[in-house]
Order: sequence, then C-alpha cells, then structure tokens
Amino acid sequence: QVQLVESGGGLVQAGGALRLSCAASGSIFTINAMGWYRQAPGKQRELVGTIISGGYPDYADSVNGRFTISRDNANNTVYLQMNSLKPEDTAVYYCNANIRVRGANYIYWGQGTQVTVSS
Repeated sequence: QVQLVESGGGLVQAGGALRLSCAASGSIFTINAMGWYRQAPGKQRELVGTIISGGYPDYADSVNGRFTISRDNANNTVYLQMNSLKPEDTAVYYCNANIRVRGANYIYWGQGTQVTVSS
C-alpha cells in the first residue's frame, strides 16, 4: 500500500507565495515520476507540472516561471513552490506519483489541498 500525504495549502493574497509538500510512503520500490495537478471549481483537473526521476521539471504554460517543482529523493517527497500567485491559481492541488510496486507501475493521488488566492 502506498500513500501520498500533502500539506501546505491555505489562503494567500495575490502576489504572495505558498509551498506545498507531498510525501510518499509505503511499499515503494522506486518512484518514476511525481507531479502536481489542480482543479478549480467547475473546471477539469489540469496538469501543473511534473518531474521524472533523473530529469528536469516540466510545467504548464500558465505557471511556468512562477512555480517550481523539486524533489527530495531520500524522503520520497515532492515540493511545489508557488510564487507570484494570482486569483486564477485558486484550486484544489493534488499530488500525483507514478510508483513501481512489486514489479508493476501504478498511479497514486494525494487527498488534495486547497489553495485560495485573494485579489
């Protein structure tokens, strides 16, 4: 069993910053990739960015230059540093991971954390 536990959401004013964390735990053989998605009210879930093991982060155009994804491989943790936040960044943010467990790859999701940016 694998779990992704997120933390760090909250309320911030436009122009501010927040840092989200997501820690993976359980029967992990290796983590192939980790990333972040978000879902605003009435909208579909969208990709924010991902980082493949041994690779560089890749970002959605809407957050490129403002958000930074990083990983702590020793602790199976991924971070999302969000700067210059805008009201349109308001959404529930979900951690996502592609993890190899007992010879097969699976997709896991965190429980989601609310980010609200006020104007």
